[in-house]
Amino acid sequence: MTNTRIERDSMGELDVAKDALYGAQTQRAINNFPVSGNRMPEPFIRALLLIKSAAAQANVKLEQIPEEMGAAISAAADRLLSDHELMSHFPVDVFQTGSGTSSNMNANEVLATLASSIYGEKVGANDHINYGQSSNDVIPTTIHVSAALELNDKLLPALLTLASVIKVKAVEVHHHIKTGRTHLMDAMPVRLSQSLRGWASQIELNIEHLQSLQASIQSLAQGGTAVGTGINAHPEFSKEFANTLSDMCGITFTPANNFFTHIGTQDIAVSLSGQLKATAVSIIKIANDLRWMNSGPLAGLGEIELEALQPGSSIMPGKVNPVIPEAAAMAGAQVIGNDAAITVAGQSGNFELNVMLPLVANNLLSSIEILSNVSVLLAEKAIKSFTVNEDKLKEALTRNPILVTALNPIIGYEKAAKIAKQAYGEKRPIIDVAEENTDLSREELTQLLDPTKLTEGGV
Repeated sequence: MTNTRIERDSMGELDVAKDALYGAQTQRAINNFPVSGNRMPEPFIRALLLIKSAAAQANVKLEQIPEEMGAAISAAADRLLSDHELMSHFPVDVFQTGSGTSSNMNANEVLATLASSIYGEKVGANDHINYGQSSNDVIPTTIHVSAALELNDKLLPALLTLASVIKVKAVEVHHHIKTGRTHLMDAMPVRLSQSLRGWASQIELNIEHLQSLQASIQSLAQGGTAVGTGINAHPEFSKEFANTLSDMCGITFTPANNFFTHIGTQDIAVSLSGQLKATAVSIIKIANDLRWMNSGPLAGLGEIELEALQPGSSIMPGKVNPVIPEAAAMAGAQVIGNDAAITVAGQSGNFELNVMLPLVANNLLSSIEILSNVSVLLAEKAIKSFTVNEDKLKEALTRNPILVTALNPIIGYEKAAKIAKQAYGEKRPIIDVAEENTDLSREELTQLLDPTKLTEGGV
């Protein structure tokens, strides 16, 4: 007995695995693109199935396909979405035809097989599942829908969690005052809470900027069909489709103002990717601040102690490393790389179609996923649980000659600089050297050089 069956398409016959739900065009893609072994991301496939279901429902309402057939298509999509083995039916490599036609036909063929068994008559992959559609509007739509859902359901909640945890921690550590640093060198003192609130503000700005892109990423190419003219789609299809999909997802999707823009370019995805890159830069900044403050603990700054999560060395017993900030920084670096590839892909809008769509989808969803995951890790396993080494903070503060900056209005910059250099050279507290070199009393100097007062922006 053979493990294959013969399938036919417009190019002829070929063998397909006997039990596969897909057909000839998917098999051709499997044969043609053994590139990376990486399939299209699962959120992309799920969004694609939602799109096919919404399209079927819209076509039923517009009397383009029979009601029972549309119901069968939607039932097939629902069955796949609840299938734990979902991705086994979608084997096409990321690096395929630039329009993503192979993935569109993969979905069409799988749905046609299942819908035919439900409907009791043949449901065609092209004639029915793909009715009023083209790969050229389906795939750009799927990029937007999958990114919109992941942004709304995962990344924005994760970033809100991160910002919230930072702000709660800032309240907890408000009483701690530390040496500020610019150029990695000693600077004026800051409250630890001020540093943390700076991080929280970074994240909140990123949230605002991402939210400002939601309306754009929720505008859809569906209805433009092959080149943007809407050939073979009902005139009301785009609106009916967007309304149906909005009801299904709980997010407001709208037809694009100009289908040519949404099919011929990926400018909106490029913009979203750019903001994901900016978010990654913020994550890296926070991660590196944590690493520096945690450094040592004996030969570094040792200002805080991150939660010990795992042994840090295979040869040095007792060593513990800042693994979560390191993972966060690597995730950020990957997002920056993903954005570079998306930028190149965005330039590949040749006339009426961008031809690097699968790459855009893969990298955009990858960036959203890793930023979502690492934001929660950074919040829960690094920021929430770190402890403060107050002795280290005080030791550095009492010896920080830069505190002399507070005396500038009284003794002048030049004299203050000499005092600072002497304190550095003799490794003495700045208050002692200042007392010897000015007419200010110890009481006055204590008040003027009080680190707590100096964090409040004035002397």
